[in-house]
Amino acid sequence: MSVQQYDRIGEAFEGFKSLPLIRYGEVPSFLGMVGDVSGRSVLDLACGTGFYSREFKRRGATEVYGVDISVEMIAAARKIEERDPLGVRYEVGDVAELPPLERRFDIALAVQCLNYAEDIAALERMCRNIHRSLVPGGEFFVLAQRPDYGFDCPSLDKYGFRCEPTGEEAEPGPRARVTALLDPEPISIVSTVPRRRSTRRACGPAASARWSGCRCRCRKRASASTARTSGRTSTRSRRWRCCAAVPDRPALSCVTGTDRPAVGRPVPCLPRSRWGPGVP
Repeated sequence: MSVQQYDRIGEAFEGFKSLPLIRYGEVPSFLGMVGDVSGRSVLDLACGTGFYSREFKRRGATEVYGVDISVEMIAAARKIEERDPLGVRYEVGDVAELPPLERRFDIALAVQCLNYAEDIAALERMCRNIHRSLVPGGEFFVLAQRPDYGFDCPSLDKYGFRCEPTGEEAEPGPRARVTALLDPEPISIVSTVPRRRSTRRACGPAASARWSGCRCRCRKRASASTARTSGRTSTRSRRWRCCAAVPDRPALSCVTGTDRPAVGRPVPCLPRSRWGPGVP
């Protein structure tokens, strides 16, 4: 499903990052959540045209390796790399069928990746493959739509996006059509909104039985941390981040940037003073 969709989009996908919801919400929040990558290696899964791959390389990552299932997306990423060389490597690959890589990475990113699993078995394979690709003590950052998203939030049209249910169901959850309101022609993508139980089922075998419990504790603490407006909160209390550290296993961090949509402003995992210009 996702291969054909993204092959048709190609380099036009770069336009998504200019839309208000992404530019002022997703991007500063996700970059702030991942934090300092200096001297660390980064595996960018479902990298698309390489936006985050390039950004983290500029921010000091020693090595960045981008993987995407779409041939056209990788072709676009490589073309951008040729125009502005940063030393980022890109390969075509399916995260659900990812073979053992030549090295393990300090950080793995999955921005809008897990929601393309066709079934729970594929979701579990994705998580296992990512886990296997991390060094002990590595971190896995996920940005995805809130599990059990109800499609009942206020309209996001003026922020550049529209999210609608298709009426279809996949094993992990309902199908959704997300439309980027680009000029001159909007672009629509269909993906799955995994239910919370599907996400926990997939992540549990891949990493730690403590995943869901730790995530719940972090969410409770997150409500208190939103009032802070300066400085960075501690790892376990920072909004939308959850680490489940297990001996001899990588820690897993989950960033669900749309877990509680705040229409018109970015997800508040950064102090207000560090939000981008033009945020209401």
